[in-house]
Amino acid sequence: MKEQFKKFLNEEQDPKAIEKITSKLSDLLMKGEEVGYIAVQKKPAITVFPDSIVLTNKRIIICKPKNLGLSMDFTDYTWDDIASTFVKENILGSEFSFGTKTDLAVSIDYIPKIQARKIYTYAKEQLDLLKNPVQTATPIQETAEPIFEEEAEEEIEEVETEEVTSFAEILPAAPAVTETYEPLPTQPAQPTGERKLSDLSKEELFDKLQNYKKLLDNGLIMQGEYDAYKKEILSYM
Repeated sequence: MKEQFKKFLNEEQDPKAIEKITSKLSDLLMKGEEVGYIAVQKKPAITVFPDSIVLTNKRIIICKPKNLGLSMDFTDYTWDDIASTFVKENILGSEFSFGTKTDLAVSIDYIPKIQARKIYTYAKEQLDLLKNPVQTATPIQETAEPIFEEEAEEEIEEVETEEVTSFAEILPAAPAVTETYEPLPTQPAQPTGERKLSDLSKEELFDKLQNYKKLLDNGLIMQGEYDAYKKEILSYM
């Protein structure tokens, strides 16, 4: 279980806090539930037992240690209950908050800025999935009309009589037409004169991702284009 969550230690997360959380998550996760991100509180003063927030594909889990870290309180909110999410960047870290459909406001302060942006982006993606679920289209099967044996025999006889008359000598053979197809681009084209994504900072990449999301919400780009832009930008973050 610990090996699975080492990827969450690359953005100033407290290793001890991550270790305590992961030791408890094995008993908390439901069937089919996967952890998307873990953010850990980082106050200016030394905090032995910081609060943490875990985002999965099913819910948000608030983790608050108590009794000198010997136990921990867990409060969870499913994505169906969450109405909106917010991030407010301050001088010392950021504040991540969300509101529920029952007008309940929950917030955690002193979250490092990069962690706050990651959980905000992940939360927006999960809420978008609820609003626009991916639907797989079922192919429509066409029922062929039955052909009676007498009609089939008549068609065969007509074909045989047509083959007796040699039309090949009268009509010239049509030249074979070959069609070539150009492969579609696998990644979005970079606008002319714009800086490369590899030259941008993480904050600029995050702002660019937000701009593409606004274009998608306004109907200026398609969902497939947005997914391609997002995949490319996240690869540089």
